[in-house]
Amino acid sequence: MTDSKANAFGAAHAQNYAQGPRRQVPGFADLHRMTSMLLAERVPPHGRLLVVGAGGGLELKALADDHPAWTFDGVDPSADMLQAAATLTGAHSERIRLHQGYIDAAPPGPFDGGTCLLTLHFVPRAERLETLSQIHRRLKPGAPFIVAHVSLPQSPSERSMWIKRHVAFAGTANATEAERIIASRLTILSPEEDEKLLCEAGFTGVSLFYAGLSFKGWVGYA
Repeated sequence: MTDSKANAFGAAHAQNYAQGPRRQVPGFADLHRMTSMLLAERVPPHGRLLVVGAGGGLELKALADDHPAWTFDGVDPSADMLQAAATLTGAHSERIRLHQGYIDAAPPGPFDGGTCLLTLHFVPRAERLETLSQIHRRLKPGAPFIVAHVSLPQSPSERSMWIKRHVAFAGTANATEAERIIASRLTILSPEEDEKLLCEAGFTGVSLFYAGLSFKGWVGYA
């Protein structure tokens, strides 16, 4: 991911981040609940988790609340977003280590499970497979991996329709500008291509478990 994208998630964004996903992502709390449940199917009671795109700390807090003996390594390129995560997850600070950078800044593991929520649509297409492959290499064999992000059909008419629905759900005031930003700044692949990349990165048993308008979520196993 380019540094310009990391810089976009500065102090102002970090201060207001917590409310954004709750407004923009259908069933946001349930996405966290499903993620927690699917991880717990295979992660042991004292498991170690890798959280990619941990800035803001929302999924870190949700998972740490649910599983009091799990430990976490979270990685994110934005120092401001990591500070927001540290503040939000302060009650669990002894179980959470935060690392500034991209996936290559994450510890080598091996981890008992991993997540990458609402993050991959910021990763350029050329870097997507390598990012997923590096996550895979850090997981124990059979460890669960949960990923969710914007994923849309790619025909111009369908893509435009789904972006409009995305913006309408969020209730954005300037819909036209919001649609332009999403179309130009996010790297949005089709669900079929997203699933194919997960398989190419080495994940098996890949299956869709979540679909909320423009957002899709998959579970796979290392």
